[in-house]
Amino acid sequence: MEFYEIGELIKTSRKEKKLSQSALAKKVGTTRQTLSKLEKGLIDKVSLQLFIKVLETLDKELKLEDKKPFYYFDPKSL
Repeated sequence: MEFYEIGELIKTSRKEKKLSQSALAKKVGTTRQTLSKLEKGLIDKVSLQLFIKVLETLDKELKLEDKKPFYYFDPKSL
């Protein structure tokens, strides 16, 4: 999953809970600007601790899975 996809899921969950960015930011102890970056997928500057607080507040959890193998298909090989 790409960072922007994670951000979209956070944004969708926030809206489902009828929370503004400012309200969620206040609940998790950050700024609205930082939360905005997180929702846009710019999470390289967001701590794991903050990320987990956001997920917990939105009643979401992080699930780690084994990486699936990527098989490259070259149509020229046919």
